[in-house]
Amino acid sequence: MDLRATTPPVGRRERNKQRVRERLYSAAVELFVEKGYDHTSIDEIAERADVARGTFFNYFQRKEDIISAWGDRRRTALVTGLDESDAFTPSSIAQLQQCMAILVRINQEEPRLTAAMLTAWVKAGRPILEEPYVAEVFAKIVDGGMNRGELNPGMSPIGVGNVLRDVYLGALYRWANQPSDKTGPCLADELQQILRLLLDGMTATTAERI
Repeated sequence: MDLRATTPPVGRRERNKQRVRERLYSAAVELFVEKGYDHTSIDEIAERADVARGTFFNYFQRKEDIISAWGDRRRTALVTGLDESDAFTPSSIAQLQQCMAILVRINQEEPRLTAAMLTAWVKAGRPILEEPYVAEVFAKIVDGGMNRGELNPGMSPIGVGNVLRDVYLGALYRWANQPSDKTGPCLADELQQILRLLLDGMTATTAERI
């Protein structure tokens, strides 16, 4: 059944609320890039969005909630990208490669914003609270590969997911914090190289497949 056909249209009031929320979010992330998270106040965000200070709190309880909104958008982009590529990546190895490629694309689309928000994200302690979602995505792919005999059956899917998450974050931090006047490692190349090294130990042997 097509759920879109049964979903009632969004009313004018709700559309206006969505527009104000988007203005506040856009104003906040612009200021984070320009001034840094710590040096941006809620008053400045409200002024940039052209709303009263109190309006901010109708949509976000704290400045930190902007970070959560940023994380939500990245998760949505990852899920959408994986759904769109699912039919073209039947094997778990191809899915892991595609997952890394999508993460690279998400970060490279807005490199300055990624760098600014990563700094804010770490200071707010959000990696511990939010980023396990990426580990769960990796774990689901690994579990499917183990069930199909493509990957080593003796692994822990969530354990592998956590390892992949950690190497992804490590590469992302290095890429985001490299000096602008120097040529650092290519994020895509580094992640795919790390993934290939890990896959050498993850891929099931011929005997294990039999």
